[in-house]
Amino acid sequence: MTAINAIASRKEKGFTLIELVMVIVILGILAAFALPRFANLGEEARASTIQGALGAVKSASAIAHSKCLADGACDASVATGQTAELEGDDIDMVFGYPAATADGIQSAAQIETADFTIDTSTAGTLLIQSPGATTAANCQVSYVAPTAAGDAPTITSDTTDC
Repeated sequence: MTAINAIASRKEKGFTLIELVMVIVILGILAAFALPRFANLGEEARASTIQGALGAVKSASAIAHSKCLADGACDASVATGQTAELEGDDIDMVFGYPAATADGIQSAAQIETADFTIDTSTAGTLLIQSPGATTAANCQVSYVAPTAAGDAPTITSDTTDC
């Protein structure tokens, strides 16, 4: 009789099946609401990267232009053959602004091909695109070098489909 009483007096510890099912259901509901909030972070990250590249290109263009104006050897009225030295690198200049080339604005802004896709297929235009974008042409920075003395480059960005 003592053995039966010892078994009956001992209480089992743990969760019941209903408690486990309820925890799983609650976790499923939380996951259903949380997942869509975090699923689109890649697009926002690519758009932010393009905005950062836009700032770098604008700053580099202004700094190189200022350096060209301050430097007596750089003539802002000449289309080719001019350079400005920034941090030990010679930057190719066009009418006092960086050229739309790898040795021009890309070097001045320190844009790396490991981080971006660079398109220089159109003369006078450099496109900095985010790899992995849904549409590369709608997730880019466009730098168009000036075409005449006294003109400024056209620098635009598009983040509509990153």
